[in-house]
Amino acid sequence: MATTDRQAKTLALAHALSAAERGLAVIPLSRTKLPALRSPHRDDPSHPPCHGECGRFGHGVYDATTDPARIRALFAAAPRATGYGIACGLPPHHLVGVDLDTKNGTDPGAALRALASRHGFTVPPTVVVLTPSGGRHLWLCGPPDVVVPNSAGRLAPGIDIRGAGGYLVGPGSRTEHGTYRAAPGTAGLAPAPCPPALLRLLLPPPRAHHPTPPSAGDHGQGLVQFVLAAHEGLRNTRLFWAACRAYEDGIGPELVEPLVDAARATGLSEREARATIASAARRTGR
Repeated sequence: MATTDRQAKTLALAHALSAAERGLAVIPLSRTKLPALRSPHRDDPSHPPCHGECGRFGHGVYDATTDPARIRALFAAAPRATGYGIACGLPPHHLVGVDLDTKNGTDPGAALRALASRHGFTVPPTVVVLTPSGGRHLWLCGPPDVVVPNSAGRLAPGIDIRGAGGYLVGPGSRTEHGTYRAAPGTAGLAPAPCPPALLRLLLPPPRAHHPTPPSAGDHGQGLVQFVLAAHEGLRNTRLFWAACRAYEDGIGPELVEPLVDAARATGLSEREARATIASAARRTGR
């Protein structure tokens, strides 16, 4: 590895550790802005979906952590890392990234201002990261009991959203197109709460309810297994997602106790689990 790449990796690790101190879970990225560690299952296409349950590195955003020792181990295993990604949707910030991209000659900043004017919200002062292409990433906090999905151009051309399961390139990362930097005066800010009117635009409309037979069956067991496979940092998010699907499919009441038991097996308290499931019931109108 060239000296400049070693320096970039050292700087990226330092920035990643600093972000972790603020409660932001991170992973190493390559110059292409993709996770720097390849999947351990890449040579086995028949391997069932794995989000890190195997215990090895290489599961993208599912490797994200705030543990300094684990971060150092991730970077040690990724010799070509020159940047770091910050996982969205995880506690304590439940980060939501608004990516304003300047590709194709669009002005996403103007589009965001138009949305704000039309729907009556103001984007509060928050962390802003400047991208090498001239775009901006706005960091916002979502509610702990709401899963904001990723989207591309759904709000307006040039506006992408990074939510649960997505990540943002952290400031200080070096890519093949340049370096990501915090906008002057914003580096010391905490991510601001997402305005409620904007949050409503980010969430998909509730799915139509189609009653199903009362038996949870294989689908219910699949949702329970989905919760059981959650590791620290994703337990509440997975439980909320599974509970939403259960209520939308008409098997929510029947799955409450199995989902609570699964959540407790992952380390959540019964109180946390029941509160999350109740939030899912409210979210789906059940």
